[in-house]
Amino acid sequence: MKKIIISGGGTGGHIFPAIAIANSLKAKYKNIDILFVGAEGKMEMDKVPKEGFKIIGLPIIGLPRKINFHIFTFFFKLFKSFFKAKKIINDFKPDICIGVGGYASGTILFLANLKKIPTVIQEQNSYAGITNKILSKKAKKIFVSYDKMDRFFSKEKIIKTGNPIRNNLISIKNKMQEALDFWNLDKNKKVILIMGGSGGAKQINESVINHLELISKNKDIFIILQAGKFYFDNVKKRIKKNYGKNILVLDFIKEMNFAYSVADLIIARAGAMTISELTVIGKPTILVPSPNVAEDHQNENAMALVEKKASVLVKDKEAKKKLIPTAFEILKDKKKMELLKKNISKMAYLNSTEKIVNEISKIL
Repeated sequence: MKKIIISGGGTGGHIFPAIAIANSLKAKYKNIDILFVGAEGKMEMDKVPKEGFKIIGLPIIGLPRKINFHIFTFFFKLFKSFFKAKKIINDFKPDICIGVGGYASGTILFLANLKKIPTVIQEQNSYAGITNKILSKKAKKIFVSYDKMDRFFSKEKIIKTGNPIRNNLISIKNKMQEALDFWNLDKNKKVILIMGGSGGAKQINESVINHLELISKNKDIFIILQAGKFYFDNVKKRIKKNYGKNILVLDFIKEMNFAYSVADLIIARAGAMTISELTVIGKPTILVPSPNVAEDHQNENAMALVEKKASVLVKDKEAKKKLIPTAFEILKDKKKMELLKKNISKMAYLNSTEKIVNEISKIL
């Protein structure tokens, strides 16, 4: 029996590729035992069991950005996590450990390396974090999605695979009518899909609220806004009833295949997994990188597309004033829409999961 640990999480950008890899491994090997290791209280503890996989949580938290009393909590939980991770590895006895990023992956892969258990890293971003840079020294392979990653990792270990994406997003062409019926949408209206990541984004939400009159005047345009669970109630209250005909406000979109299929233009954060999905979907996009991420990696991700004229960038601090007017302007410019669609489609990586699993199989 093959025994595999997949470690990491914290955001959908880490969890969804991990689940995609796990499902592909499960399909390849009849006799396999996969264990996920995540961080207590993070979304992987809910998402992974729903996909039918076992998960154990570590009490680990992120390093505080400012030196204060939270630093003691961090080291205490790190200490506890090392002991728990050591027990997990000793009890489970994995043949390989796969790190997908997030707090838990650092602890598990570090201990696996000490025990000479093979490790691999799946780096989603165009800018590698410090943890993965350290772990890469002992990793067998590093799977990446962007060029120039030899800035961070040994060139001979890098394999450019692209990021694994959810299977139901690959084929959305036949979902249009089903999606229109699901949300009771008018097929004659252009749709702007706006997403602020799994947790929502304040500035993106504010950009919609700040332009309610403009939105109401453009009756041929409909907006689907994923506001995020934290912002949802406030955003819905502030969007008055008379604007509701043009805007559908949701806390979280479970039916992403429907959302992508009806969208004519997509506005999103620049998380690595979001970008990977957008390249496969192949629709015009505006990226609004989050400024609240390590090493400003979302801006790096976005620029990889912008430099190839595959997307338009609006800075977070400018979103409240510029985002909606820019979106309307692009939506009405057919040449711009076609150019963005053509260029973003060129950047798509298909069969990413299969490529990663094939490399893992070679190590096994």
